[in-house]
Amino acid sequence: MRPESENKFFYVQWRGPDRRDFGWPGLLVRFVVNVAAFWFAQWIIRGFDIEGAPALIVGAVIFGAVNAFIRPVIAIVSCPLTVITLGLFTLIINAAMLGLTSWIAGLFDLEFSVDGFIAALLGALVISIISTILSKWADANVLRRVGDERAGR
Repeated sequence: MRPESENKFFYVQWRGPDRRDFGWPGLLVRFVVNVAAFWFAQWIIRGFDIEGAPALIVGAVIFGAVNAFIRPVIAIVSCPLTVITLGLFTLIINAAMLGLTSWIAGLFDLEFSVDGFIAALLGALVISIISTILSKWADANVLRRVGDERAGR
């Protein structure tokens, strides 16, 4: 018996990750999305400053590494607090990851600075929103088309 025939009101079908999401095209698109989100955030948020293309690009690389290696550990440790706050603590985690990125960039003498918690919080919020919008667009218009060309469609 098919699941949709049992309950027509609520039907969820899990779809695994698409093979087109991985590999060099996916990594490159996600990197460009991150760089664009950082540029927009530094343009709109006072106290979030990135001077020059090298700082923007290396800052995006550092942010990606921080989010890949450190953020999952922090998210697991703070899971009860995230549940209690109905997910709002995730904004604090994002701000902390942005602050950590700024600190690491400072170790490399990059002109990448986040001045205070409010700038980090607003910057993380803007980066999250812009990244989500651009990722959805890139997923539909860039990654799927590259994968369709490889499949011969």
